[in-house]
Amino acid sequence: MKLLTIAVLSLSLFGCEKKNTQPSDYHQTAKTKFIEANGVNYAYRELGNQSGTPVLMISPLGSNMDDWDPAITNGLAAKYKVILFDLPGEGASSGTTPNNIADMASSVTTFIHALGLQKVNILGFSLGSFITQQIALTTPAVINKMILTGTGPKGAVGLSNLPSLLAAGANLTAEENFLRFGFTTSEASLAKGKAAWQRIQARVLDRDAAVSQASATAQVTAVLGWAQPYANAAAELKTINLPVLIIQGKEDVPVPVGNAEFMAENMPDAQLVVYPDAAHAALFQYPTEFVQSVITFIEQ
Repeated sequence: MKLLTIAVLSLSLFGCEKKNTQPSDYHQTAKTKFIEANGVNYAYRELGNQSGTPVLMISPLGSNMDDWDPAITNGLAAKYKVILFDLPGEGASSGTTPNNIADMASSVTTFIHALGLQKVNILGFSLGSFITQQIALTTPAVINKMILTGTGPKGAVGLSNLPSLLAAGANLTAEENFLRFGFTTSEASLAKGKAAWQRIQARVLDRDAAVSQASATAQVTAVLGWAQPYANAAAELKTINLPVLIIQGKEDVPVPVGNAEFMAENMPDAQLVVYPDAAHAALFQYPTEFVQSVITFIEQ
């Protein structure tokens, strides 16, 4: 069965200040570790000290471990062990970044097995969500539950416009591109985006290596491969019997929300949450709501 939920934020969220105990800043202090598998030295960090099935987070295009919002990583690490990592050739990991989603998915399962893990909850954002879907198709036994955001199926409508979107931001700063890609043009969304940007820059010591041009090019090639028209998309989605939570911004430009709706309609056990006045980085705009949705989903 699938459950369609449209998230409508109550005005009371903005009408009063809630005093919550802040989680430990695992994101700021987690040490970078390395583990070798199939000739690749994978860089990774473990956040939190919880036992049980961990949450493995797979990054979006052009991102490394330090490009996650600490409001999300810390929020989840208060409840679960959270694992951040770099794909081969990305950030501080050695090797060459694959230029297709299938090989990226294989590298992720290799990393999971190298850590000695039997199952993980996978949280994939954008490129990470495509990789997660491929793992669900080829190696579903390693997944307990999956959370997809900024996502679309194979052949996702609008995703092939990525080169034009990237070219339009060629002369912008990193922060300007972050806001343009991830948030809407409303004052409220942009304010949330600027706050998220500041949180992401907070870690100063032992920051991850920047994603190289070669790695970024390989990632774009992989995304465009995923974007190719694919007539069998609905049939493949129907074979994924794992519990899936899909969270999407209503005004996502790189991967329009209709793609997430299509996935929820065709995946047997999917829930869909759509955030209003939110774009590709909806999870960074609504980190508290996102973390609570993920925890509720995992605990079901």
